[in-house]
Amino acid sequence: MVQMTVLYNKPADSKHFQEYYFATHAPIAKQMPGLLAYTVSDGAVTGPDGSAAPYELVAQLEFESADELAKALASPEGQAAVADLPKFATGGVSIVVFKTREI
Repeated sequence: MVQMTVLYNKPADSKHFQEYYFATHAPIAKQMPGLLAYTVSDGAVTGPDGSAAPYELVAQLEFESADELAKALASPEGQAAVADLPKFATGGVSIVVFKTREI
């Protein structure tokens, strides 16, 4: 499996971010072909000790392979999701992609 983790930094307007993300952005991203799982953080994102983290939300998207992820991002739906980021992610985003394995 391949996972894409998106770390959304704290935005200028948290309320706008949350409303836009769940009403507009997530429905776009969920349409990407080959998407197997899409989970997001629920509530505050913190460090292990409960201290504040610099993130508003963490999203994890799972695909069968790197090829499937590449196809998803190249699709019209994937391109729409990427183009949508500046509309709400005013704090910026970090995106990491990695293969996963169970241990």
